[in-house]
Amino acid sequence: MSVQAGRGQAETAPTTLARVAGFLYLIVAVFTIFAGLVNARTVESGDAAATVDSIGTSATLFRVGLVSELMGATAFLLTSMALYLLLKHVDQLAAAAMVTFVAVSVAIQSLNLLNQKAALTIATGQDYAGAFEPAERDQLTMLFADMQHDGYLIAQTYFGLWLLPLGYLVVRSGYFPKALGVLLMIGCLGHLVDVFARFLAPDFGADISPFVMTPAAVAELSFIVWLLIKAVRLPVR
Repeated sequence: MSVQAGRGQAETAPTTLARVAGFLYLIVAVFTIFAGLVNARTVESGDAAATVDSIGTSATLFRVGLVSELMGATAFLLTSMALYLLLKHVDQLAAAAMVTFVAVSVAIQSLNLLNQKAALTIATGQDYAGAFEPAERDQLTMLFADMQHDGYLIAQTYFGLWLLPLGYLVVRSGYFPKALGVLLMIGCLGHLVDVFARFLAPDFGADISPFVMTPAAVAELSFIVWLLIKAVRLPVR
C-alpha cells in the first residue's frame, strides 16, 4: 500500500506543479495586460500637457496600474520557480537559465516602476507645485513616462529570452506537445525583434510589433491554457 501511495504522489506532483505554474502565469498575464492598458490610456505619446492632465484626473487608476504591474512581476518570478521545479529534471542548466532570465527581467521591471511613480508624483504632488513652471512640470512628467516605457522594453528583452530555455524544456520534457515548445522559442525571437526594432527604428518597430509579437502571444496563452486544463502528459505505466 505504501509503495502504491508513494507512486501516486510522485505522479501527481508534476500535475500539481503544472497547475500552480499555470495559475501564476495567468495572474501575470491579467495584471500585466491591465497595467499596460492603464498606461496606454493615461500617457499621451508626444503630448506632455495632455499626459499631465490625464494622470491628474486618473491618479487613482494610475496608482492601481503601478501596483498591478508590480504584482504581475512578482507572480512572474514565482511562475518561473514553479516551472523550474517541474522541468529541472529535463536539463537543470536550461532550467536555471530560464529562472535567471526571469529574475533579471523582474528586477529591471520593478526598478523601472520608480519612473512611473516619479511621473505620478510630479504630475499630482502639491509639494512640487512651486518647484517647476507648468511647462517644465509637463516636460519632466513626460520624460519619466517615456523612461518608464523604454525601461519596460529593456525588461522585455529578458522576458523574451526566458522563452528560449522554456521552449527547449517543453520540447524535451514529453509533458507537452513539441509544437508548443517550438512556438515558445519562436516567440523569443519575436520579443527580441520587437525590442531592437523599437529602439533602432521606432516608427518601423511600432508598425511591425503586432506581427512579430503574435507568435509569442499565441504560444504563451496556449501554454497557460495547457497548464491549467491538461497540466502534463504523464507516461502510461
